Amino acid sequence: MLSKDLEVTLNLAFRDARAKRHEYMTVEHLLLALLDNESASTVLKACGTNLEEIRQDLLNFVDETTPLIPSSDSERETQPTLGFQRVLQRAVFHVQSSGKKEVTGANVLVAIFSEQESQAVYFLKKQSIARIDVVNYIAHGISKIDEDEGIASHQQPHQEMLEEDAPVESAGKSPLQTYANNLNEQAKVGRIDPLVGRSEEVERTVQILCRRRKNNPLLVGEPGVGKTAIAEGLAKLIVENSVPEAIAQSTVYSLDLGALLAGTKYRGDFEKRFKALLAELKNEEHSILFIDEIHTIIGAGAASGGVMDASNLLKPLLASGEIKCIGSTTFQEY
Repeated sequence: MLSKDLEVTLNLAFRDARAKRHEYMTVEHLLLALLDNESASTVLKACGTNLEEIRQDLLNFVDETTPLIPSSDSERETQPTLGFQRVLQRAVFHVQSSGKKEVTGANVLVAIFSEQESQAVYFLKKQSIARIDVVNYIAHGISKIDEDEGIASHQQPHQEMLEEDAPVESAGKSPLQTYANNLNEQAKVGRIDPLVGRSEEVERTVQILCRRRKNNPLLVGEPGVGKTAIAEGLAKLIVENSVPEAIAQSTVYSLDLGALLAGTKYRGDFEKRFKALLAELKNEEHSILFIDEIHTIIGAGAASGGVMDASNLLKPLLASGEIKCIGSTTFQEY
């Protein structure tokens, strides 16, 4: 189940801990070992991590806080902490649920973020790295750093001026067109297949959407069971005029979080884009926003130590009923 690369990393981590007579293997030991794991270090570099700085922080913390095995007790072995075990178990579970066979260092890195009270997560946040940054690079190859910084310096100021508004202005598109997909339009041109075997779930979703308040359904289920297909099926039913009058004029938009985050180098870039998108949704009557894997918006766009992430920008509009939203997530993340 563990990749050979990860097995070597874990073995070296245990060997190093034993050599230093550390009584426990902690989450911090694990993150320190992942800095030398090819899979994990590639992700960290793409997220803009200063590897030497975080390595020094971890080494200082581990050496100063980890209890030592007495030199007289040569038979006692270094033991993994509960947090260490939880991280590995969580990584294995996520890999299994996604249908993959091997757990890599990158998967373990994602799992570390669930140990929010650990010093390891603190050091990652100190480097302005959020779980969403790691997931976006693994899933979509979206890097936080500009890999083209080596391009001629006279082009740089012009490029940086364009980066903030280019996705909207250069293409002549609105935020809604740029950062969301219109599922109604896709249904009209036949890009959405008929929905089979989910009539009960669609009916319940429609029922919730027709409420005056608390009209934001959440679809919870294992990966691959058809949560996204329900939202697409709803758009198809709206186009076919097979829904109640209350939502007959609605348009379903699917949020493209990858596009929303791409190129947000500076503080406030993400908030500006997301607020523009929400403002347009708010002004467009009968719009419904679908957010696939809705748990990923928690922490999306939040700067180190900040609290204003995507979820906090969205909550006031949901609470007041100004926009309708459908979310999907897994049982584990829920």
